[in-house]
Amino acid sequence: MTTAPGPAAPRLRVLLAGGGTAGHVNPLLALADELTARPGGADVLVLGTAEGLESRLVPQRGYELAVIPRVPFPRRPNAAALRFPRDYRRATALARRELARLDADVVVGFGGYVSPPAYRAARSAGVPVVIHEQNVRPGLANRQGARRAAAVALTFAETALAARRGVTVHTGLPLRPDIAELASLDAAGRAARRVEAATRLGLDPDRPVLLVTGGSLGAQRINEAMADAASDLTAAGVQVLHSAGRGKAAGVADAAAAAGPGYHLVEYLDDMASAYAVADLVLGRSGAGTVCEQAALGLPGVYVPLAFGNGEQRLNVAGLEAAGGARVVADADLTGDRVRDVVLPLLLDPAGLAAMASSARGVGVVDGASRLADLVTRVAGRTA
Repeated sequence: MTTAPGPAAPRLRVLLAGGGTAGHVNPLLALADELTARPGGADVLVLGTAEGLESRLVPQRGYELAVIPRVPFPRRPNAAALRFPRDYRRATALARRELARLDADVVVGFGGYVSPPAYRAARSAGVPVVIHEQNVRPGLANRQGARRAAAVALTFAETALAARRGVTVHTGLPLRPDIAELASLDAAGRAARRVEAATRLGLDPDRPVLLVTGGSLGAQRINEAMADAASDLTAAGVQVLHSAGRGKAAGVADAAAAAGPGYHLVEYLDDMASAYAVADLVLGRSGAGTVCEQAALGLPGVYVPLAFGNGEQRLNVAGLEAAGGARVVADADLTGDRVRDVVLPLLLDPAGLAAMASSARGVGVVDGASRLADLVTRVAGRTA
C-alpha cells in the first residue's frame, strides 16, 4: 500500500526592500535570483522608489516592483524635516499594504530610503526582518533597523553592526550571476573565458590588460591621471580597457588616440564579466560591490577610494589591502606619475600579480547569495 504524498509546502514569500544605487540593487537582485531558483521557488516582491536604479533594473529582471515615496531622514531643520513625520507615515502605510498583499514570510532590507518604512511595517505586522549591510561603515537605515531585526548579514566581517535581538552572520556580498559564474570557474575555464572575452572586446589575451573604471558616472580624477599616463602604458606593451563614464570619454579621447590601438576607450561597459575575465589588474573606486566582486574573482586592484561622504570606500578596501590583494592610492594623490610608478610596475610583474590574486581570493566570498538565502530561509521558518 502506498501512501499519498502530503500537501506541498507553500512557496516562500519574500519582500525585498532597497534601491537607489547599484550597491543596493545588485545584491538584492542576486538574492532574488537565488531564492527563486531553489527547489520550490519563492514569490518575490521588491519595494523601491520611482527615482532609483531599481525602477529600471527590477522589471528588467522580471520581478514586480512596488513603489513607495523616497523619504530621506532629515539632517537639518527645514521644510522637509517638518514634512517628514507625515511622509514617513505614508510610506510606512504603503509598505504595510504591500506586505499584506504578498502575505510575506520575511522582509529582507538592503538599506536606502525604502528600508526604514519596510522595517517598521514588518515590525507592526509581526513579520521577521533580515538586514543585509553592504559597507564596513553601516548606513543610518540599517543601524536603526538592526535594533529589532531577526538577523543581520554582513558583507564585511569587520562591520560594527549586530542584531540586538537576533543573530549576526558574515555572508559576504551576493554576487551578480554572471560574476558568480566567472568566479566559480577553475583555472582552465578562466583561461578559456579570457580568450573569449578578449576576442569580444578586441584585445590580445597574451598581453597584459589594465581595466580602468570609475563606475557608470566615471571618475574625473582617474580619467585625468590616465590621460597623462596613457602613452607610457601602451609603450610598455600594456593594453588598456578604460570605461570613462557616460559623457566623459571626450576628456580622454586625444590621449587615447595618441597612445595607439592598445588603448581602448569606451564610455560604459555593459558586460563587466567579460571585462573582469580579461583584466590582469583593475584601477578604480572601492565601492563595496567592486571590492567584493574583484576579491571573489581573485583580481588584483589599485583602488582609489572616493573622497566623499562618510569615508566608507576607504574602509571597504582596508581588509583586502591588509591581506595583500590590493594597493590603495588616495584620490588627491592620483596623478599620471602615480600610474607610472604604481600601476605600470604591477602590470609588468606577473609573479607579483599572481601573489596579489591569491591574497584576494583568500578573503573573497563566492557564494554570498547562497549564504544569504540560507539565512533568509531559516528566519522565515523554512529548512535551509
